[in-house]
Amino acid sequence: MPVEPTPTPTRRATSPGPTAREQTRCRIVDAAMALLESGGRDAVTTRAVADAAGLQPPAIYRLFGDKDGLLDAVAESGFTRFLAAKQQADPAPHDPVGELCNGWDTVVGFGLANPALYALMYGEPPRSTTAFQTGLEHLMDRIRRIAAAGLLRVDEHLAAQIVHATASGAILTWLSMPEPQRDPALLVTLRESMVATITTREPAVHEPGLAGAARALRAALPGQKVLGRAEQQLLAEWLQRLSA
Repeated sequence: MPVEPTPTPTRRATSPGPTAREQTRCRIVDAAMALLESGGRDAVTTRAVADAAGLQPPAIYRLFGDKDGLLDAVAESGFTRFLAAKQQADPAPHDPVGELCNGWDTVVGFGLANPALYALMYGEPPRSTTAFQTGLEHLMDRIRRIAAAGLLRVDEHLAAQIVHATASGAILTWLSMPEPQRDPALLVTLRESMVATITTREPAVHEPGLAGAARALRAALPGQKVLGRAEQQLLAEWLQRLSA
């Protein structure tokens, strides 16, 4: 009888693990993050970070250029953690205003739990990392959904500024007060004031005038397939003037 050939075992493809350089980089960022959380920004020196990571200071300069480069990497890691926390927040897909409130609560909760990291992420100078831009896009998406529902009272970019300002103000005010004086009603009041300022309780398209309808139509423009780019830009300019 012919002998059947023995099948050759199939090798499973394995994804390459992090390189030694990536591992070292993560170790340095983690050490800097721990120093930032325990001692504030002043504790994050190149010597202290190198000691905490079990390395020599030149390793930091080779990987990050200088201390500002290291702080940028720490801020990037912080934004990544923040975005992960936002994704775990309860979604409210059928309630755009409720979705915005959930996001506001997540921002404030993160800032109160990580004050030094939040100050680094949103302090001066601002660190416009990739994750920061992603977070800004998420906020603008939520605001556009409110506008598309006819519930946005102000311009989209002004709304984003108000959301950011009220969240930052809530965090800084809360942290500046002695613990016995911290009243959770402050956070609720600031959030509700933000909602009342940028949204309407009833669809804006039901109000007399063109502003509400213009905002709703302008928010829905990116999803349309009928107008060309030049036509869409011209209509967006007209709607911007009407919504103001």
